[in-house]
Amino acid sequence: MKNRVMICMAGVFGLLCLSGKALGAEATGEFPDLTPYIVTPPSGAAPRFNGAKVFGVRPGSPIQYTVAVSGQRPMTYSAEGLPEGAAFDMENGLLRGAVKKPGTYLIKLRATNAVGKAERQLKLVVGDRFALTPPMGCNTYGGLGPFVDEKGVRASARAMANKLRDFGYCYVNIDDGWQGERGGPFNAIQPNEKFGDMKKLCNDLHAMGLKVGNYSTPWRTSYEGFVGGSSDSEDGAWAKLPRGKGKGWTHGPYRFEINDAHQAAAWGIDYFKYDWGIDSVALAKAMGEALLAQPRDIVLELSNTAPFEDAAAYTAIGTMTRTDGDLVDVWSKTQLDASKQKWALGVRDLWVSHKRWQAYNRPGHWNMPCPLRVGLLGGWDRKPLRPSRLTVDEQFSHISLWCLWSAPIIIGAPLETLDPFTLSLLTNSEMLDVNQDPIGLQAVNLDVPGGEVLVKRLEDGTVAVGLFNIGEEPSTVTVTWEQAQVRGPQRVRDLWRHKDLGVFSDRFSAADIPRHGVVVVRLFPAESGTK
Repeated sequence: MKNRVMICMAGVFGLLCLSGKALGAEATGEFPDLTPYIVTPPSGAAPRFNGAKVFGVRPGSPIQYTVAVSGQRPMTYSAEGLPEGAAFDMENGLLRGAVKKPGTYLIKLRATNAVGKAERQLKLVVGDRFALTPPMGCNTYGGLGPFVDEKGVRASARAMANKLRDFGYCYVNIDDGWQGERGGPFNAIQPNEKFGDMKKLCNDLHAMGLKVGNYSTPWRTSYEGFVGGSSDSEDGAWAKLPRGKGKGWTHGPYRFEINDAHQAAAWGIDYFKYDWGIDSVALAKAMGEALLAQPRDIVLELSNTAPFEDAAAYTAIGTMTRTDGDLVDVWSKTQLDASKQKWALGVRDLWVSHKRWQAYNRPGHWNMPCPLRVGLLGGWDRKPLRPSRLTVDEQFSHISLWCLWSAPIIIGAPLETLDPFTLSLLTNSEMLDVNQDPIGLQAVNLDVPGGEVLVKRLEDGTVAVGLFNIGEEPSTVTVTWEQAQVRGPQRVRDLWRHKDLGVFSDRFSAADIPRHGVVVVRLFPAESGTK
């Protein structure tokens, strides 16, 4: 048994700092070769269940659950214990139908391929809550900005189905830029010329085992200058207004939450981002009630920068609440031009503000930091896409934080452009298990010598711990069992590498963590004796 032994990380994570240089300094649109920095083993050929172990749906609402299993194809699926009204597609692993009777139903899932089989118990909860684990998917804004079109959405959907769906990703969220003018049977926002039949788009993505999100604002005009959810006219007529506060970014006297909610449900929308400088509980509540009145479950993201003093009110309305402003791909906003520092945040800036929201994270409501800033980015700048400017170590810390926070994992890059390194960050099954843990706790943040430690208790009683170096030089970071609230010897497993590090008696130390780097471990009670 190891007692107060330090595990030196310089030989593994020390490779990752790339001399501290950012990766996307020039807008090349191409990735540097980061394959030497992949530390996660590739997925095995045998079936492995990923994603949510618990799924919530309201009585009578359509069930849309895709069984997420990595492994060699072809693969077949089976399900036992389905409640009345539920149906299962054994060829594609899709749980569908609708269950009218409230209750908790335990469904035994099985996946089989030529190499082996795997089983998992899915807890289907039919009640008044849904989104019982953090949503996983993508958002178009980081890559496409206001130029999003149906072609780009379908490209990301195909990439998600091929590369990410087996790890639990399902939401393809269309951000600002899809909106045309009001019309249709509900006098609701219709798509502009860049999109065709929205119902067909939703149906096609649903058939792929995916879900669809769209975007609006209670303002007259969205951030990017498209029609909003309110108007100066009773009929919703809209004239393009200049972007900015005191202009288009203001509330009109006539509001159309019910119209737009009806239209979203009729199309088959599953996720609704409501985006403005959050300033009104009443406006958020009106949109929330309009969506809850629909015959399908629609996730509501309230965005952005919800005032913390009203956290209890906003988190009782939305499925997700944005805890701060817009994250960009830097560690600190001090790396940005002064003009961007007024609105943009780095990973560390957002970390400092997000941790105070810990008490409001729970199944059915998730504290939303921002979409991820890895991969090719820059759609918001109207410039050619470039690799994330975060160093490799900072990218590991970025993803580790979101997993330990039980935060929604929403990718902000075009999925069809993801390189092998970024895919390895996004498909680490053991890290995603921490993110999708059913009790949904946001990790406790502890200040310790040499850095910070995040501690997250999991459903099975084990504990995930992130040891972060927030400084500018390599550092040793230690967590004691008292800090982790565990007792006795613990088997320590490195989650990024899928590697057991040994049994430790009362603490674990990681030495030489690079600047802005991290080591994430999981603590399992060890049997008596030495290993």
